[in-house]
Amino acid sequence: MSLLDHLDELRNRLLRGLLAIATGAGLCLIGVRPLVRLLEQPAQGIRFLQLAPGEFLFVSFKVAFYGGLALSLPYLVYETLQFILPGLSRAERRLVVPAVAASTVLFLVGITFAWWTLVPAALRFLVAYGADVVEPLWSIERYLDFVLLLLLATGLAFQLPVLQVLLGVFGLVDAVTMLHSWRWVVMGAALAGAVLTPSTDPITMVLLSSAITLLFLLGVGLVALVHWRRPQAN
Repeated sequence: MSLLDHLDELRNRLLRGLLAIATGAGLCLIGVRPLVRLLEQPAQGIRFLQLAPGEFLFVSFKVAFYGGLALSLPYLVYETLQFILPGLSRAERRLVVPAVAASTVLFLVGITFAWWTLVPAALRFLVAYGADVVEPLWSIERYLDFVLLLLLATGLAFQLPVLQVLLGVFGLVDAVTMLHSWRWVVMGAALAGAVLTPSTDPITMVLLSSAITLLFLLGVGLVALVHWRRPQAN
């Protein structure tokens, strides 16, 4: 295919991806109220307020967009693979497909970890701190921004092992070098926990930093396994 043909194919796949997101967002917008109630569940006992005209309307569109993005994720991965795979060698195809699959699974695992662990821990700390001084009345928009951003940031942070394996497979770094840099990784995990945590509370920061560190060690083990199996494959 010529360059123009590749660009035309890329444009068509992007348009189909955007259409899939829009379709998913439209479906989520129809049932946005149950979705908002679901997102409110971790903050039991908290009263939510609409602090400005139209605030809940904009919140509905935002929740619908995130929901549409989640629903269309398998199709987006499919379109990405259909565009990339024809230009790769057989060996590269064997690498890309498991990497994309692992990335998707880890993203979902990260969202699950944030929903069941990080969000409740952060809310318990934030509600308990100052409960004897102020009554918690929260803006629905800011609360949902906090929850959605924490879910997305955690899902992205869980991509670390995939990145490590790709670096190891391409020979850019080995497991021993990764392990020797553990001090920098711990420092980076602490900084990532501080930056990726919207509430900046210490409980959530520690949990997320610990998860990133464990994921790094998992990635080191996977890189070591790949290098150990490579001589056998040859």
